[in-house]
Amino acid sequence: MKLFKTILALLVLVAVAYPQTEDLGMGAFSNEKGPIKLAVDAGLVNLELKAPYIMLVVYMAAGKDNQNIVVGRDGIVMIYKGQEYKMPSLEELRKNYGGEIRDVTLYRHLGKEGIIASWMRFYDFPIQGQFFPPLGLNSQLPRDEGSMYNVAGFRTMCYFKNPGFQRGDTFVLRVTAKNKPELVSEVTVTLK
Repeated sequence: MKLFKTILALLVLVAVAYPQTEDLGMGAFSNEKGPIKLAVDAGLVNLELKAPYIMLVVYMAAGKDNQNIVVGRDGIVMIYKGQEYKMPSLEELRKNYGGEIRDVTLYRHLGKEGIIASWMRFYDFPIQGQFFPPLGLNSQLPRDEGSMYNVAGFRTMCYFKNPGFQRGDTFVLRVTAKNKPELVSEVTVTLK
């Protein structure tokens, strides 16, 4: 009986610690169980799998009411095949990649039904700047951090150097709060 209780307690701990990623369809994935609610739209990655840099649209919100969370550019990492990848600097991306405006244009035409129907419909994502604002499309200035509070979230495009993705690969996007490093959330993305 003691062995049974120990195994049951271990299973409960594993279930609680396991990231709760939900496939929203159309290349979008969500995890609303952590301290930072996350949704990642990887629809463009599925379309442009061989691009030298991949663009993800990341939506973040505070997991609890009345909690102010700040996320910095260095607090978002991609984990692929056990290796951690940081986002390039804006200067590096603009020097080595010229597809930002094309990416935004293509992304606008992709379906977003999964994202719209998720937890995100209860949050506001004001246009307040991004980590990688495209040149020429608007007057947004690049930001090094974004904040979330109550029902105001943060939406940004994130770029990563393509590590050689193949269809069916999975990667994890991990977000760590800048102002409270103990707040960490992850979402698992599967490329289709």
